[in-house]
Amino acid sequence: MTEMLFYHLTESRLEDALPPLLEKSLERGWRVVVQTGSEERRDALDQHLWTHRDGSFLPHGPDNGHHPDRQPVLICASESNANDANVRFLVDTAQPGDLSGYQRVVFMFDGHDQHQLESARAHWKQFKDGEDDLTYWQQTPDRRWEKKA
Repeated sequence: MTEMLFYHLTESRLEDALPPLLEKSLERGWRVVVQTGSEERRDALDQHLWTHRDGSFLPHGPDNGHHPDRQPVLICASESNANDANVRFLVDTAQPGDLSGYQRVVFMFDGHDQHQLESARAHWKQFKDGEDDLTYWQQTPDRRWEKKA
């Protein structure tokens, strides 16, 4: 059974909310793949993760870079899992494809973007009646995550 988490961004941007979740995944010893909706977004997110916070280091790389199989966090614009990740993050309405083999799948979506909201709702409905464990988290005004379902 795969644990599926839906993170509804209401108070911050993906660029602010994603790095701490990636860091927590790495602290747990997990390998991660982040699937974006486009190659341009993949490249922008790759650049952002190098500079997201002073004094921090989040080891990562894009799937079109050197040694994608060695990356603790792999950023891709496809269904690639070249680093044999345990956790898959789907952002920017990325389509999930085959999710078997992942311990955890995280859908992150912007609550101010109607297309992303509709996509997240469709994925929730798609997986709701399956055997996977679904939870829905929404940001509070202080940017913490509150479990809603």
